[in-house]
Amino acid sequence: MFEQVTTAPPDAILGLTEAFNADVNPNKINLSVGVYKDANGTTPVLGTVKEAERRLLETEKTKSYKPMTGDPAYGKLVRALVFGDSHDLVAGGRAITAHTPGGTGALRVAGDYLHRLHPEASIWLSDPTWANHNGIFTAAGLNINKYAYFDASINAVNFDKMFDSLKQIPAGDVVLLHGCCHNPTGADPTVAQWEQLGDLLAERGITPLVDFAYQGLGDGIDADAAGVRALAAKVDELFVCTSFSKNFGLYNERTGALTVVCKNTDHAAAVASQVKITIRTNYSNPPAHGAAIVTTVLDDADLRAKWEEEVADMRHRINGMRQLFVEKMHALKPDHDFGFIVDQRGMFSFSGLTREQVETLKTKDSIYIVGSGRINVAGMTESNMDALCEAITRVL
Repeated sequence: MFEQVTTAPPDAILGLTEAFNADVNPNKINLSVGVYKDANGTTPVLGTVKEAERRLLETEKTKSYKPMTGDPAYGKLVRALVFGDSHDLVAGGRAITAHTPGGTGALRVAGDYLHRLHPEASIWLSDPTWANHNGIFTAAGLNINKYAYFDASINAVNFDKMFDSLKQIPAGDVVLLHGCCHNPTGADPTVAQWEQLGDLLAERGITPLVDFAYQGLGDGIDADAAGVRALAAKVDELFVCTSFSKNFGLYNERTGALTVVCKNTDHAAAVASQVKITIRTNYSNPPAHGAAIVTTVLDDADLRAKWEEEVADMRHRINGMRQLFVEKMHALKPDHDFGFIVDQRGMFSFSGLTREQVETLKTKDSIYIVGSGRINVAGMTESNMDALCEAITRVL
């Protein structure tokens, strides 16, 4: 059976981390994989996470299976984080939430659900988008198309082209939108533009699927949810895929959620039953620990406030690195404007570096950047910034 198997190519992003780990250069810099790093270049465990784990260790009484969609308390808290504490979707019956293994798991459950229940629907992805979106939805059996999004000439969203592109999508299809901190560009629509998108999608009968992986790392917990909430005010049906890898630092706990907003409670009950079947034939029920951490933190006013402070610290560090990078590059190469990086949000930015320049940075300076030129700003530190900017100046 296995004699005919050929070696698969490495993952475009995770493969770079493997190469980075094998690099013996003590001054190597990893700006590829989407993992938050603090000022010391480490990925910390949040203090609120450690406190939640302490409480769980003292009170946990069983390791029995969780329901297929996870604990209802977790689902309600996820909806409150996405839509706001007072939104009728939090406690009402129009929205259902399933605890999934990470945001990737939420995307795959959504893809499997769509392929099984709505096989005629295509999914439309922004150009560009997170590389794994294509893999996830191809594996789920969906037909994939692209819509216009980023304009490299202005290093921002070309909203007019995006809007015109979305106008061409047939009714009944699904469009994937990045809730905030667009991966890989860091460029997001404005709140007013989100409202226009909601009107268009409602008018056209197109269902939005929001990949919401970075809430809190752009401008704030509520500010980053403005786009999703604008959509929820306009459309009757909506998918939201939440990840707690970044804003809780729960990377290896694989903690996420799929929320589906429906027109009424009857539709929601039917969709929930089908989501359960999709989960049952995939991983059966979700892992418990990460969701228990999130529930413990979000359901305690003191821990919630401390967690928001920790998220703010991460956000301010990332934005600070954006500012420092732009200042350093302006000093070294004033004829090349990187000011757009300050305007972008989240962990990622399109640097404008070519594949050839990225390859040179890797081979000559042990600086690892995705071939598209996407950089993980959170991988920058005050200690590696000079070396990074000097190397980029050389390849420019």
